[in-house]
Amino acid sequence: MSVLSRPLRSIVLAPALRGARRFQQPSLRSALPLLNVRFAASSVSGRPGSQTIEHARQNVKEEVGNSLTDWARSIAGGVFTVDSVKPVKDSFIGITTAVATTVPTPYLVMGLAGGLPYIASAGTTVYLSYQAGLATAGTLTNIDPGVALTILDQALNFQVTYGAVLLSFLGALHWGMEFAGLGGYKGYPRLILGVSPAVIAWSTIALQPTSALLCQWLGFTALWYADNRATAAGWTPKWYSQYRFYLSILVGTCIIGSLAGTSYWGPVAGHGLLSHDLTLIREERKKYKPEGAGVVAGDIEAVEGDPTSDAYVVVRHKFKQNKDAN
Repeated sequence: MSVLSRPLRSIVLAPALRGARRFQQPSLRSALPLLNVRFAASSVSGRPGSQTIEHARQNVKEEVGNSLTDWARSIAGGVFTVDSVKPVKDSFIGITTAVATTVPTPYLVMGLAGGLPYIASAGTTVYLSYQAGLATAGTLTNIDPGVALTILDQALNFQVTYGAVLLSFLGALHWGMEFAGLGGYKGYPRLILGVSPAVIAWSTIALQPTSALLCQWLGFTALWYADNRATAAGWTPKWYSQYRFYLSILVGTCIIGSLAGTSYWGPVAGHGLLSHDLTLIREERKKYKPEGAGVVAGDIEAVEGDPTSDAYVVVRHKFKQNKDAN
């Protein structure tokens, strides 16, 4: 190798070799930016991660909105392949509004009207639970605790009975759809779906009121899920699943409110307070409010019947008895 070529090699090849070494063995400082970029990217959505608080707020808002949209589609039974259901905006409000506008007004009005007695019964149950709690605690002394609990028990039975009627009616709608051939004749599957809620509702009447309400809540929830699947399969009108969802929310809220009220404010007659406990409560109340006793002036008196009488208590005229004695 000549002397002239040696400087040329050192001038031209040395920088290239040094560059190759740097490429083969990158330093940790040069790799950190690459690691940061990879960690900041989202492998699920393919979108950049949150770099600031504003980015995080925007991402959370979009994810919640997407979740609510998917939820609205699930509630409606996924009926958006039908041309008549086209939401103006692909959001929870847009989808809910699009389906709600297709519900015929008479069906909506009568459905809500049918829920009013159930709302009234639930409100009455909660109020009577509060009154029964005061009576058993001795705070409310103008009503006997046994009477208060009996009235509460009757209110619960009324709510259970009306709930059984509602559950049976909602199941019977499927028989009407089968008779009309809505979505085609399905035969036994739809007929069994229609009669099952009536069997469940009938069996709850034999249970204690609170247990019956819990079983009815499960029945309403299961029936809505079946209605949701039936709507997706084309067995019902396209608005039926969402219509049933809000009716189920109404009934479910009333049931939960009644159970919460009876559990929080006091026991329920029949399974929370025994007759022995009622006797103790009544005796305790007599210490604070003794029963009145005395003689009431007048011409009529009630006395205990003697062995020759045909009644335990004899009501007679005082002056007439005195004349007979004389």
